[in-house]
Amino acid sequence: MSQSEVDQEARTEGERTPSFDGVRWTSCSLEDFVDLYWDQIAPCLELEGIDPKSEKPTHQWFRDHDARSFLAALRRHHDRSFGEFWDENLGLGDDDDGYTWATEDEDTIDALEQFLDRRKSRYSLSTSSVNTLRTRLNLYVYAYCEANGTGDLLTPIQREQERPDYEAVDACYAAFDWLNEGTERSYSAQTLQRVRRVVDAWYQHLVGRRIASMNPASGLYDEFKWEIEESPTPILSATHVRKLMQAAPTTREQLLVVALAGWGLRASEAAALHISQFHRDVPEDDVPFIAFENRKNGPGEVSLLFGLDILDSRIDELADDESWTGYLFPSSQGETPHVTRDTIRNWFQDLASKAGLPKRIEGERPSPQLCRRFWYDTYTAVLEGVLEGVEDIAAEQGSSDPQVVMRNYLSDSRSRRIRREFMREQLHAAFGENR
Repeated sequence: MSQSEVDQEARTEGERTPSFDGVRWTSCSLEDFVDLYWDQIAPCLELEGIDPKSEKPTHQWFRDHDARSFLAALRRHHDRSFGEFWDENLGLGDDDDGYTWATEDEDTIDALEQFLDRRKSRYSLSTSSVNTLRTRLNLYVYAYCEANGTGDLLTPIQREQERPDYEAVDACYAAFDWLNEGTERSYSAQTLQRVRRVVDAWYQHLVGRRIASMNPASGLYDEFKWEIEESPTPILSATHVRKLMQAAPTTREQLLVVALAGWGLRASEAAALHISQFHRDVPEDDVPFIAFENRKNGPGEVSLLFGLDILDSRIDELADDESWTGYLFPSSQGETPHVTRDTIRNWFQDLASKAGLPKRIEGERPSPQLCRRFWYDTYTAVLEGVLEGVEDIAAEQGSSDPQVVMRNYLSDSRSRRIRREFMREQLHAAFGENR
């Protein structure tokens, strides 16, 4: 073989191997994983005559192409198998067959699905959040089956059982022992803590519904003390958000910051915002919202807790143009009537520079994704604040856990209203305005 042929073969081999050089897996969102699939993995599949939209690559394919780091990071940081990622995030799966649980016991599956349905309605969870809970529960179900040799998780805890309670506790602990030290895969402490929380919530739900007589997971917090390392994931602070708003003189720039940090939208969602998506004619005890028909995980809504005055100013400004088609970030050129995701990113980075934000935050350049993380971090803090606020009610009910009050004593509408009030206060403080 000549040297030119060797070089050509090397180039071809390189083109068939995904490149993840420089990727910081710890800071990759699921949206980033989707981009990596289409940018790195899909072209390699196409070179081999594999349709990346209909033929799911096997684990052996990833192994042969030295791309197992993609699968490992997906599992470690997002609790996702590639099959779940293919179905739920890439949206390439066949929904006709439904979700595949690790057990075939119908009563157990019904109990799991009823818990998720209740969680979704009571806490107004998005489809993606429910899918995340389902994935974590299924990991426990799989471990339970492996450790105990049965997929029947209900019989040991049902009321009027003659079995002693310790047997149900032992079976639950055996599953976590299997996850903790008995598997070939290594699960992070964060993943195991998340699984533990949802498992405890599921059993507590069964007890509250009088389906189970006891919660075998109640002692897991003392039994397994997983230490979580400090996460290097970068995020904008409230101070950063205030600086962005102070440096934004135009309604376009102000709405950009509100859409990303105040509403938690993705750059692509902000770019395509249309006036028809905004719904303000809502019941008195509800709040206006943005509707998305084709969001990443299906249809969805985002509550408008902040920034309506900025939205109105932007609409008034655009309405003066008789050719305006309703997009809040219209494009005067290009294939679409609105700007692209890249334009949103460029605008944001220009504004970040003007606002004097650091060039790097925990090693990452300021971006719309960091705004979205700010929104999620703020919402997490809100949930913690809500739980602290109902501790007195929990004490009156004879419960040491305020989550019990949130689950069993507050109505759906009251629970949502409390969370929204806390979130609105946090956003007002972050943006430095009384809006």
